Amino acid sequence: MFWVLLLFLAWAFAGTACARLCLAAVRTDASDTPDAPGTPTVAERDLTLYEAAFLSGGPRRVADVALVSMARQRRLLLAHTGWATVVDPRGRDEIEQSVIGAIGPGGQSRIAPVRTRAADTEAVRRLADGLVHAGLAVPECSGTVASAVRQVRAAALAVAAFGITALLLPGDTGTPRPLVGAWFALPLILTLSSLAIARFEVHPYSPWASPAGQRLLRALTGRPAGDERSFLTSVAVRGIRAIGEPELRAAFTDRDQPLRE
Repeated sequence: MFWVLLLFLAWAFAGTACARLCLAAVRTDASDTPDAPGTPTVAERDLTLYEAAFLSGGPRRVADVALVSMARQRRLLLAHTGWATVVDPRGRDEIEQSVIGAIGPGGQSRIAPVRTRAADTEAVRRLADGLVHAGLAVPECSGTVASAVRQVRAAALAVAAFGITALLLPGDTGTPRPLVGAWFALPLILTLSSLAIARFEVHPYSPWASPAGQRLLRALTGRPAGDERSFLTSVAVRGIRAIGEPELRAAFTDRDQPLRE
């Protein structure tokens, strides 16, 4: 009976994905330990813009914040055609220096490759390592809850596909079709219940921020600040969609246009 093989595959997909989700949730819970005596608590720790950007959107978000900050200070021109031009070649910190280095010695480059190259620099890696060491970021090598949830969702779709295939098999399977459907309903219930529990217990799922990092982000967004600081904080937390200026936001649209002399 071919449907039994499909049922075995369904259970394999569902069991593996749910086990990975459980392990990721346990690791996340274990890493969310109280602050050691003498170290800054969540309420006392202040995130920099770059740290907030990394915890919210990863390395590319760090590059975006540096680009937007330099453009707002007129030290970098970001054209709506998707090109970046260096005005002031002196970066005020190592992230800005990395962005200028990613633009290249010619002082002009398309923004899309600049974002990619700047996100992969040693300065951003040091920033990430510092956040991981502080317990605010998820180690890159570990399985995150976000990726485990995606795997469980994929497993649920696979189980449903296997079940539909089994019910549509031609000929007499020797087993009533309602019973076949009931067998496939079990791994489907397992995956859906796992997703529901994860939704209530460990949501939001972040591929970058640990639970402690997520609490700091919530504290950061709820804290009053000056106009420029608030704007850059919004970009760090929400990304390019937080930019209100249409031309500046359009500069980050990936284009492949020739440079106009």
